[in-house]
Amino acid sequence: MLNTLVAVCLGYALFLFVIAFAAERIALRGQARWLRSPLVYTLSLSIYCTAWTFYGAVGSAVRTGFEYLAIYLGPSLVLVGWWWILRKLVRIGRSQRITSVADLISSRYGKSNSLAVGVTILAVIGTTPYIALQLQSVTLSFEVFSAGDPASGDGQGHTALWLAAGLALFTVIFGTRNLDANERHNGVVMAIAVEAVVKLFALLAVGVFVVWGLGGGLTETLARIDASELGQWRIDGGRWAGVIMLSAAAFLCLPRIFQVLVVENDNETHLRTASWAFPLYLGLISLFVVPIAVIGLDLLPEGSNPDLFVLTLPLSQGQGGLAVLSFLGGFSSATSMVIVAAIALSTMVSNHVVMPLWLRFAQTGATVSGDVRHVVLLARRLSIIGVVMLGYLYYRLSGGGEALATIGFVSFVGLAQVLPSMLGGIFWRGGSRLGAVTGLLLGFCCWGYSLFLPSFGPGVFLPEAWLLEGPFGIGWLRPQGMFGLSGMDPLLHAFFWSMTLNTGGFVLASLLSFPQPIERLQGAQFVNVFEHSTSPRSWTGNVAQSEDLMIMAQRILGARDAQRLFEREAERQGARGPLPDVTPRFLETLERELAGSVGAATAHAMVGQIVGGMSVSVEDLMAVADETAQMMEYSARLEAQSQELARTAAQLREANAKLTRLSVQKDAFLSQISHELRTPMTSIRAFSEILRDTGGMKPEEKTKYASIIHDEAIRLTRLLDDLLDLSVLENGQVSLNLRSGLLSDLLDRAVAAAAADEAGARLEIRRDPAAEQIMLHTDLDRLSQVFINLVANARKYCDAAKPVLEISVRPGARLAIDFTDNGSGVSAEAQDFIFEKFSRVSDQKAGGAGLGLAICRQIVTRLGGEISYVPGRGGASFRVSLPADLAIAAQ
Repeated sequence: MLNTLVAVCLGYALFLFVIAFAAERIALRGQARWLRSPLVYTLSLSIYCTAWTFYGAVGSAVRTGFEYLAIYLGPSLVLVGWWWILRKLVRIGRSQRITSVADLISSRYGKSNSLAVGVTILAVIGTTPYIALQLQSVTLSFEVFSAGDPASGDGQGHTALWLAAGLALFTVIFGTRNLDANERHNGVVMAIAVEAVVKLFALLAVGVFVVWGLGGGLTETLARIDASELGQWRIDGGRWAGVIMLSAAAFLCLPRIFQVLVVENDNETHLRTASWAFPLYLGLISLFVVPIAVIGLDLLPEGSNPDLFVLTLPLSQGQGGLAVLSFLGGFSSATSMVIVAAIALSTMVSNHVVMPLWLRFAQTGATVSGDVRHVVLLARRLSIIGVVMLGYLYYRLSGGGEALATIGFVSFVGLAQVLPSMLGGIFWRGGSRLGAVTGLLLGFCCWGYSLFLPSFGPGVFLPEAWLLEGPFGIGWLRPQGMFGLSGMDPLLHAFFWSMTLNTGGFVLASLLSFPQPIERLQGAQFVNVFEHSTSPRSWTGNVAQSEDLMIMAQRILGARDAQRLFEREAERQGARGPLPDVTPRFLETLERELAGSVGAATAHAMVGQIVGGMSVSVEDLMAVADETAQMMEYSARLEAQSQELARTAAQLREANAKLTRLSVQKDAFLSQISHELRTPMTSIRAFSEILRDTGGMKPEEKTKYASIIHDEAIRLTRLLDDLLDLSVLENGQVSLNLRSGLLSDLLDRAVAAAAADEAGARLEIRRDPAAEQIMLHTDLDRLSQVFINLVANARKYCDAAKPVLEISVRPGARLAIDFTDNGSGVSAEAQDFIFEKFSRVSDQKAGGAGLGLAICRQIVTRLGGEISYVPGRGGASFRVSLPADLAIAAQ
């Protein structure tokens, strides 16, 4: 039977891989719209329903009656009654590029990484009991099936260890296959949605079997419930209220819930569907809990573990297939929780612990070429293994004997300590970093002392005398009777004191401290997020080079993604080259993209390491501004105007420099045109005088001098034709002769004409004939003139030992034809005016008047296209762009 279970687990894991892989591929093709539907989003929230829900709800019903419903009422009340809080969290997450709950707290309180480290430690320790719960539930499931298997006795004690190792390996492969720039995992979310259906179907199947297969129908089952102890409505009002509040707080603070609720949310409107659909899901999954508990107590032997009734009832009736389905539902509940929790925690550890340490101690800094993605991925993989193994360690140290619900509540109380800082941060602008640190520290210590350490049992971490009498006999410091409040439920006792100290410390420390300007700025952005949905532009982009930022982005995002980002921003700015201008808007976009991989605080620090700092004017204004929202908005507008003036001044300086160059070029034009005209005319005059005045000249000498006069006359005619042609084109007086023809034919003609014009020159030309099969409807002669000039220029000026010219064609929104050689290219200072009249690519090799590229620009402009120089290609690279409506793929 165990072999069957292992095969089922492996097959189910393979099935999830297929689902995740297909979802990722669909997302890469840009067809992920249905993956981000409200239904998938709602089902992904089922990550709240772990093995505690699948197995422990029945055990909780047997022990405490209908109290298990309180665990579902908390999240339901949050989704229905606190919908506006969730919407605010989602909006903050999107506008501030939040990647985790630690990132949220850190970003709100001045992007403090030390605070993020504290929240990360709390989250890791707080999640440890929850992972132990999953290990215990699945281990107990294996033991149920292996009870009659004699071959399983020796390895039974190692089941939890093998399970932890398998889950760790599964999560590493499943959740860290690549570094997602936005921290959104389409494949993981889709797999969780599928698992939600599996565990719901499994629990409903067991419930239907119990009610109609064992209970004799709905009426008979209800009669059995009325006759049992569970039929009596026993409610402890105080504990019910406490558990509802605790589960509501945990629903907002659990790292795995925050991951799917905020980070993976792609549309705020999905919350509307989730506000009624998820409570419905919780209602369905808890529908048969009481019938299973009652029938199990009636049919199973006394002393049977009620946490396993979902498995043992089908097995006791010989329903092996249904028992395997039930096991698969519990296994699905456990694995989905471990996967998402480990992914969320590993993201927090790598972003807020590993990367800041790397930035501080790395000798190379952020501007040296290299790949940091391996560092981040390795940190996440090791973090996943460490988190799962911590859960196993808790399981072993605690003995694994407590009820599942008890272990889950320990984790709930620990993670709920984030709530005061979270809610205070999004609703109270007066909350400070010192307040958050104080509250979290007090709450964490109180939870650890009063609930977490005692959960291991007496004598493990706390002496038994401390649990009974308090440390050194001080009764009012007893872990479960602090400050003399004894006789209270241990869970509610720990929850009450930890949240009281946490909230009190947060409020008091915030009132006694004064937030830093960056904290006040972030506070305004969080509290008034619906008025300020975009983050403030605080970078100044005049001290960084695009190349340095490109190197840094390649280290985090990878070369391909970084190049795609920079080219997209350059196209948006209208820049000629592949690198954009370093503007505040571009720096914000870059920081947002990096934050998806390394967190907001680390991304901010890495960009700041290169840029050198932020704009001071906002912080100066914030230091003296009033605490009202009107003054905050006024200062933000002043900052935007200041940045706009700076950008305008930079543009004016650039325009003035270009005008200066044009003025110099105008003077050079007059000198150049006179020189270009005078040279052939002088040659013609001199040699004609020789022919006229020299007697007895040999016939071959006459032929030689006549040929020189002829060549100089042709040169003069060509120059005058070029000047006339350029004048006609500039004045718009040219008439286009529109015809249809293949692009490949035009390029063939250009290559042949350039070869005939420069006999003897060796130039290897590389082309892709298949890509050139595009029909053009334009002035073919004019366009051919442009191609001939570009090929001839490459033949003349490419200074490589073995000159190579590559002609590439890229169809798209605009047809692009690139001419790229392998020479040294055009210098940066000459790239701005190589298309001006009488500008030569190289003075040493200049053989023409310098009008070729100027004529090319006028021709391409008249044809509705654009010709430009593309830097960063190694050699000289020119791009001719034509409108797509002129190009039709040849049939």
